Amino acid sequence: MSYHRFVVLGDSCAEGLDDPYPDQRAYRGWADFVAARLAQDEPGFRYANLAVRGRRLDQIVPEQVPAATRLEPDLIALFGGGNDVMSRGWDARTVARRVDAAIRACTEISPTVVTFTLSDISHRMPLGRRMRPRIVALNEAIREAAVSYGAQLIDLWPDQAVTDSRYFGADRLHLSTHGHRRLAAYVLGLLGVSHDPAWLDPLPGVAAPGSWRADAHWLLREVLPVAVTRTRNRMIGRQPGDGFFPKRPDLLPMTRDEAWAPGNA
Repeated sequence: MSYHRFVVLGDSCAEGLDDPYPDQRAYRGWADFVAARLAQDEPGFRYANLAVRGRRLDQIVPEQVPAATRLEPDLIALFGGGNDVMSRGWDARTVARRVDAAIRACTEISPTVVTFTLSDISHRMPLGRRMRPRIVALNEAIREAAVSYGAQLIDLWPDQAVTDSRYFGADRLHLSTHGHRRLAAYVLGLLGVSHDPAWLDPLPGVAAPGSWRADAHWLLREVLPVAVTRTRNRMIGRQPGDGFFPKRPDLLPMTRDEAWAPGNA
């Protein structure tokens, strides 16, 4: 099946953090890889990315779904829920309702919807085990909603790449270029579209071993600044994602600079 109008909704992972284009002009990510490959098979292909970093599911639905509806997509990819997991006042039932609303809304406007569970961050973050029960609950809600509304599911929870730090950026949360390519391969495979098999091959060599020095550096350089920013935002009433805009709000063709090629860096 070929696709003509591909629309992506979600948060920073859908936007493409931490995979900048070589010229650093914008983030690329798995969705751009997928779009560039789909464009090879369909001359009239168009792609929009409405994702905004920091957004929770209860923000994605009112902000991004109406815009997606106007674009009349025949393929939607929804990647969200990570910011719900990290938010204060976590409540599993509330988040499950958000998941249900988001996936239902996407399936109402597109014949094909792809959604994702989250991977287990406890393998790479010293404090990750505190988040693990939340991710388990979120993932279960995503699986149930995908079945209920007929969305296609990519379950990242069992992916063995989660234990290899090279698939993730400096913050150990967002995907690196290797991680985004791997996720793109999963999406293309689910859609029945050929892709570079090397994107799913194990990386050569081994990842650098963890150490207390690396953990301390991560806490000081990555975790502490985010904690300070979140505290300041709460004090001034600023929501995560405020001030940021979708990188690709309109359906546009893929340009030559965005062209997909095996091993494209």
